[in-house]
Amino acid sequence: MSRQADSPDADPRASARVRSFALRTGRLTKGQRRALEELLPVYGVPDAPQRIDPGQLFGRRAPLGMEIGIGGGEAVMALARNHPDWDWLGLDVYAPGLGKLLLRLEAEPLPNLRVAKADGVAFLEERLPADSLDALYIFFPDPWPKARHHKRRLIQAPFLTLLAGRMSPGADLFLATDWPDYAQWMMEGLEADPHFVNAHGPGVWAPRCPDRPPTKFEERGEERGHEVYDLHFRRRDEAGGGPAD
Repeated sequence: MSRQADSPDADPRASARVRSFALRTGRLTKGQRRALEELLPVYGVPDAPQRIDPGQLFGRRAPLGMEIGIGGGEAVMALARNHPDWDWLGLDVYAPGLGKLLLRLEAEPLPNLRVAKADGVAFLEERLPADSLDALYIFFPDPWPKARHHKRRLIQAPFLTLLAGRMSPGADLFLATDWPDYAQWMMEGLEADPHFVNAHGPGVWAPRCPDRPPTKFEERGEERGHEVYDLHFRRRDEAGGGPAD
């Protein structure tokens, strides 16, 4: 869905956008390939240059939540199942994960869930209207552990400013990581950002997010003895939370 920077009609911002994920290819199973071909037209966000209208996309007006980086889709699937009065978007750049989620949706159809093969930053910039998100979940983003790669980390000031403009006042932001230095990086960045406030008090880690099911990333971290850090921040109520366009 996101356009390549060297295409004739590419967004000029794309060439300057720092990619927060490592490019890698995953093997699509036969079932995942079929799911992408048959079910993405049903559950996918239409690929179009204009911003989406959530009410039109879901056929109703409801609170909107989103997960960036769905992995195998366990978390966003649980969110949509457990909160049927909300609508949900799941984003990822990797086709195998989207295929897994679509296969889950084939077995358990959920009309309040849509998916997109998209970079989260590009999707926020180009497709989401201002003040449209009521909750955002980012679980185990790429930690980019080497110091020279820290500029690629998703959670930093430009992203938070963009995100604030897409979140409604009072909207919730949930994050989790098993990398201590990235956890501290996120805590410090969010505490310093004028658009967000820690839901549990300055410098306080959140209890485990009740909507976060165990994932393979968490299990791998625990096998290595990594502690998981949860954060819960809210978009401040006052106006001026970020760019509207």
